[in-house]
Formats: sequence, structure tokens, C-alpha cells
Amino acid sequence: MIVQPMITIEEARRHYAGNDAVHDFDHVLRVLALAERLAEAEGADLEIVRTATLLHDVARGREGPGGDHAQAGAEFARHLLVAQPAARVEAVAHAIAAHRFRGGPVPETLEARILHDADKLDAIGAIGVARAFAYGGLHGQRMWAEVPAEYAHSSGDADRPEHTPVHEYMINLSKIRDRLMTASARHLADERHAYMVAFFERLALEVQGRE
Repeated sequence: MIVQPMITIEEARRHYAGNDAVHDFDHVLRVLALAERLAEAEGADLEIVRTATLLHDVARGREGPGGDHAQAGAEFARHLLVAQPAARVEAVAHAIAAHRFRGGPVPETLEARILHDADKLDAIGAIGVARAFAYGGLHGQRMWAEVPAEYAHSSGDADRPEHTPVHEYMINLSKIRDRLMTASARHLADERHAYMVAFFERLALEVQGRE
């Protein structure tokens, strides 16, 4: 018997028109490739993982002032997938609601932990560096600045005027590897983390003419 997917890639793609380069459908496809890899390694429900991944950033930019795109995305998924079995829809919705790095509910299922980890893997390594600078350019940030010691250990705020990709690296990206929830993701993170550390060390030398 052929089982129809809860949502196809092309159906999901239509909901991402207009997303910025940091959270566009290219990001979704990268996370999907990682999530499928993790799901296979960890023995997760692949269709739940695929569906949640395809819809995880669907509410980016549509959540309203002060809103939570993860919670808004979970509600969107519930409405979009209303014809699917309720328990499976809730599994998808929970994974979406719990995928955020900054706050949100704790991922309670294996599928939610996999989406969380796959999304975070796309925030580190070479692609993570590229995304940090794309976000900085989009929001008019300086390319580089010295990060005060007290700021490096704060929770940070990407909307603060002094925030740069270097600040984002120091307060968030450098900590992602240690916050991953699955062994498979932590294994994949090692090389990405090392590359990112080396990049920002080299960047600091070059901008100060010390290389």
C-alpha cells in the first residue's frame, strides 16, 4: 500500500514565498536533509519529522509583534493538516512549537528533538557563518566589533544596535553544539563547530591587521 505524505515539498514551498534569505525554503530543505539523516540514525518516525521540518518556519514574519513564530507555525500546521489523524498532527505541531533555540517548550518527543537539532545544525559551520552575516546585512549591522566580556556571557539580543555577527557567534552560535539533544547531531556538530571557531578567530586577526 502506498502511503501518501502528510505534505509534499512542493505544497510546503508555496507557504514560504517572501521569506528572507536566512529563513527561506532553501533553509528548510537543508534542515530537511539533516533531519532525515538524524531520523534514520535515531529510529524516529520519518513522516512526522519530514512534515514538521517542512512547516517549522512557515510563520516566520507572520507571527505579529511580540509573537512566537514556532507557536504560530504549530497552529498553522494544525489547520493545514486538519484532515490527517489527530495524534499525528499533534506530534507535528509539538515538534514545530518546540524547535526554537531561544525559549519555547522543551522538545518531549524524539521527533521534536530531531527537528530542534537539525535546525540548530544549520545555524553553525560554514552555513551558520553565512546566515549570521546575511542576517546582519539585512538588519544593517556592522560586520565586526569587539565583544565586551560581560556581553559574551549575557543572553544577548539580536535587535540591540551594537549587535553584530560576532556578538551572535559569542552569545549563541558558539553554544549550540553543547545544547544538541541527540548523539547523532552532536557527532555532526563537531566539525561544523570547529570550522566556525576557526573562522571567527581568523576574522578577528584580519580586521585588526594581525594575521
